Amino acid sequence: QVQLVESGGGTVQAGDSLRLSCAVSGRTFTIYAMGWFRQAPGKEREFVSAISWNGADTYYSDSVKGRFTISRENAKNTVYLQMNSLKPDDTAVYYCATYGPTYPFDRYSDYAMYENWGQGTQVTVSS
Repeated sequence: QVQLVESGGGTVQAGDSLRLSCAVSGRTFTIYAMGWFRQAPGKEREFVSAISWNGADTYYSDSVKGRFTISRENAKNTVYLQMNSLKPDDTAVYYCATYGPTYPFDRYSDYAMYENWGQGTQVTVSS
């Protein structure tokens, strides 16, 4: 059974930075591409960023491109999301997830392609 635990959320001011972490256990981490999604109150879960199993390929939503950076450290079974220049619109619960290992990594923004999810970490950005 795969377990994902996010951490690093909090309450910050607009313009500040946060780094989220997602620790994965229970199965070989390197078989998974990974993604970050977020969900604000009253809104659907939306894609934020994704990274291939070896970190060679990264993808971002237009709303975070240039401000957020995804990375992974396979030796630590951990994926990160560095969030800079935070805006109030970034306020949401952030989730990490493992991409289905048997699927081509071409639908990285589709949450239905992700098999295992963490419990989420709250990020609140005040103006």
